[in-house]
Amino acid sequence: MPQSRRPRRPARTLTLAALAATTLLAAGCAEAGTAGSTTDGGDAAKAPVRIGLVYSRTGPLAAYGKQYLEGFRAGLDHATHGTGKVDGHPVEVAEQDDAGDPAKAVSEAKDLIGKGCRILAGSTASGVALQLAPIAAQNKVLFISGPAAADQVTGINKYTFRSGRQSYQDIRTAASFVGDAKGRKVTVLAQDSAFGQANVAAVKAVLGGGGASVGSVLAPPSATDLTPFAKQARAARPDLLFVAWAGDTAPALWQSLDQQGVFGSTKVVTGLDLAASYPLFGAAGEKISFLNHYFADAAGTPVEKAMDAALQKAGAKADLFTPDGFTAAQMAVHAVEAAKGSTADTDALVKALEGWSFDGVKGRLTVRAEDHALLQPMFQVKLTGSGAAARPSVAKVLGPDEVAPPVAKTAG
Repeated sequence: MPQSRRPRRPARTLTLAALAATTLLAAGCAEAGTAGSTTDGGDAAKAPVRIGLVYSRTGPLAAYGKQYLEGFRAGLDHATHGTGKVDGHPVEVAEQDDAGDPAKAVSEAKDLIGKGCRILAGSTASGVALQLAPIAAQNKVLFISGPAAADQVTGINKYTFRSGRQSYQDIRTAASFVGDAKGRKVTVLAQDSAFGQANVAAVKAVLGGGGASVGSVLAPPSATDLTPFAKQARAARPDLLFVAWAGDTAPALWQSLDQQGVFGSTKVVTGLDLAASYPLFGAAGEKISFLNHYFADAAGTPVEKAMDAALQKAGAKADLFTPDGFTAAQMAVHAVEAAKGSTADTDALVKALEGWSFDGVKGRLTVRAEDHALLQPMFQVKLTGSGAAARPSVAKVLGPDEVAPPVAKTAG
């Protein structure tokens, strides 16, 4: 939901050569120290690599934004081998809080670009990502979108990439629970937002394309009384209720669905949200089929272990969108390394990422050259226990090819 416009806060710059101390400097991309940083060999100072993060530090998706930021810091430490430098160039990161407001995000992105940032990352909210992507194209800067899941981000232009999953990958994972969709009735319960609408479109494309009849119940993002929408979902009498929900009202939604007896009347599939949400399902959690992008310790990969070690040093823990920040840092560093420490030639940064396969937190990841979709594994998950004892476990890993979205036509 777009938030009321707030006065712009000054960017916070993170000097990543001293990442362990997470020293914050009150400066924007252009003002961040260009002197005093030298190569490891003591040569003259090299120009810094400036990255602008526009993400939700506050607002409805602030919890997700926090995970993204912690993951980005850990990923940058990992990708630069603890030096905070790429080819001798110190990496400087300026953070801006968009509060989930696309208009605010656009203003901040333009400000960061004006201050010399040639790489932008972040975008916790889909509405923000869809507004920042055109800004990246207009200014020919590299944009690596974060947790924002809207499918339209994939292929939107040559300068836009993503470090997280997209709605189609969620829906392909959900579809794996129902088998043959022909003749089934499916209802999508979601917020009437870019994220919610993207999920409705993806369900229609995947399950509707398989012969299911797909309807939707959409609630205003500002709604706090969700009982009427739970009643509509129950009244639709679907064979499958797919719930796509994000933000602070999730507890109220699950409570409403439980009170209306929805869990006992239909098969409910939803994405497993951040760890703080696990107790909210109560006893019904064991009756829900969960698709999942990531949860702590889901993957068991060496990169995941490296991420966990870095997070522990910073006093943080892995959660749903921590890998999105980690992956974004890996991508940014790889692109700059290929360009020998320079961000001046954005086309070179783009070329470096297209078709790149690498080991990520979740396993082997590939940036599809044709449309910049991030091909990655997804998880079927079950939740056992209730309340504070609720714990997720992987029931099945779906390979990148099993959940790969169709190739999108990329705009110029």
